[in-house]
Amino acid sequence: MASITVRGPHQYQAQVRRKGYPTQTRTFESKTEAKAWAAVIESEMARGVFIDRSEAERTTLGDALQRYAQEVTPLKKSAENELSLIRRWQKHPLAFRSLASLYGVDFAAYRDARLKVVSDNTVRLELALISHVFTIANKEWNIPVSNPIESIRKPKVPAGRDRRLIDNEEERLLKAVADCQSENDGLHIATVLAIETGMRAGEIVDLTWRQIDFNQHIIMLSDTKNGTARVVPLTHKAEDMLKALPRPIKSSQRLFAFHDSRGMSKAFRRACERADIIDLHFHDLRHEAASRKAPHMQPTTLAKVMGWKTIQMAMRYYNPSAQELVAAVRAAA
Repeated sequence: MASITVRGPHQYQAQVRRKGYPTQTRTFESKTEAKAWAAVIESEMARGVFIDRSEAERTTLGDALQRYAQEVTPLKKSAENELSLIRRWQKHPLAFRSLASLYGVDFAAYRDARLKVVSDNTVRLELALISHVFTIANKEWNIPVSNPIESIRKPKVPAGRDRRLIDNEEERLLKAVADCQSENDGLHIATVLAIETGMRAGEIVDLTWRQIDFNQHIIMLSDTKNGTARVVPLTHKAEDMLKALPRPIKSSQRLFAFHDSRGMSKAFRRACERADIIDLHFHDLRHEAASRKAPHMQPTTLAKVMGWKTIQMAMRYYNPSAQELVAAVRAAA
């Protein structure tokens, strides 16, 4: 049964009580609105389709993000990066609204505004985080909310970067990173290692001496981006460079002093500026390594060396000419 109570000027509190359901209460500015809301709630209860939205109405997006940061983010490999993104979201006006009041149109407007400032991929990742927050809220926290991100268009996934070292850029780059050793401890070694092996920035930053096996000429990675262990073969240049480094007493010691991959990437950007090299990211060195190895090994082998789970990534680097394809077919005939 519904009741309307006057709580003050332009304050009408509607309350719906029905056996088997939690009491529902909401305040409106007019009696007409209060009656209309109560009628809807009573109808849903009578038809057995009522869903208690009170928790979704009490919980703001900021509250959900905070809980997500405490319960879900720590389980991810990119926890630090995601925490930074969560903090940025918590400052946005949408974070102060309840989950129940957020709709696709709100995030479509956010998408359009952000696309004027940052890249498509940045916006895609920002929306992906919010989408997962809503999914977790519904499935694991038992908060009855639909996912508003599912109803809007997402920015397109950008094509993979194909930036390579050109002309004398490698010479200039290696000179720049070698000249700033005191400022960026180990940047020269890290840069050469990336070019020679194709290791990711995070893998290089976290590398310890115990992972290097000079007898087998490999680096053993137990915790990689895709969650599987892999072996990184060392080129002669990479192995000789590592052997020339002073060994620490503890094999658990890291080779590099950078706090994380972001710190190393920042140092790398400064070195590129000094070398007058434009639009080169540290991760581009992984592309450079794969491009150099591709002509000398099968795609399946390249995928294994680079740590790709499928050969689709390897096929990007396998681009034989028409004459080479003809020769291969005739040789097999």
